[in-house]
Amino acid sequence: MRLFGGSFAHQASVARVVGKQGRGRAGIEASLDVEYLMSAGANISTWVYSSPGRHEAQEPFLQWLLLLSNESTLPHVHTVSYGDDEDSLSSTYIQRVNTEFMKAAARGLTLLFASGDTGAGCWSVSGKHKFRPSFPASSPYVTTVGGTSFRNPFQITNEVVDYISGGGFSNVFPQPSYQEEAVAKFLKSSSHLPPSSYFNASGRAYPDVAALSDGYWVVSNKVPIPWVSGTSASTPVFGGILSLINEHRILNGRPPLGFLNPRLYQQHGAGLFDVTHGCHESCLNEEVEGQGFCSGPGWDPVTGWGTPNFPALLKTLLNP
Repeated sequence: MRLFGGSFAHQASVARVVGKQGRGRAGIEASLDVEYLMSAGANISTWVYSSPGRHEAQEPFLQWLLLLSNESTLPHVHTVSYGDDEDSLSSTYIQRVNTEFMKAAARGLTLLFASGDTGAGCWSVSGKHKFRPSFPASSPYVTTVGGTSFRNPFQITNEVVDYISGGGFSNVFPQPSYQEEAVAKFLKSSSHLPPSSYFNASGRAYPDVAALSDGYWVVSNKVPIPWVSGTSASTPVFGGILSLINEHRILNGRPPLGFLNPRLYQQHGAGLFDVTHGCHESCLNEEVEGQGFCSGPGWDPVTGWGTPNFPALLKTLLNP
């Protein structure tokens, strides 16, 4: 904030830490999340949840979600920059975590998850290549954030796909009704679809939205680090912007945004900049040659509905 926050009002520190923290120094990931959530959502009170536990040696989503379920006072927007390969988790665990996402949605919380940094992903099933979806990005009850970059990385130019931006179709969750029209339109109109054997066209499709995910400055342990990239960056930025919109809604006597997806799809991405150029990465084989899905007009499984235009998005989301 001392280096980059001189031109706008902001809070100087995290308001509350929930959970235990070690005595070690903060890593780039934690620094990135906090710095850009607090910058994009300037002057909004920010909490950090620290959950060291693991399930099946992977991310501690259930532990964190149970903590949320047992608290009566919570932040309205939560952003998480972590995920696991959908196939690496047991079905029982995925469904249990998804139940907690449903509860959070019913309570009016907005949960944002990074779409991942491996494009469409890739894995081999019985000797055949398929794309590899990520969880919790693939849950129908969270809002998933993809990534973009500037066409000219050294200038603020038109946004294009960041080739690492995670996206695709779940092999576990069926496609929710709120996105059926948008997905059908994409599948019908895209001129660069991968072979149908690579993805489950009837699964929950993600991401829902995107934001810039390339070329960030991060200050970690007082050291400025340039060119940090990933949907770990785009997700807290989008969360900060939604927090500002919640502030306007509350000041106007309206409830927080809550579960955002049905509204995003019903309004066809109004208030978002439609990113229509670029493709993300996938399997390095002769059949797809490292290319996954490509962006196009409207929703796509690379950048969702697009990136936030704050004045337009505020106008779109301010009223019920």
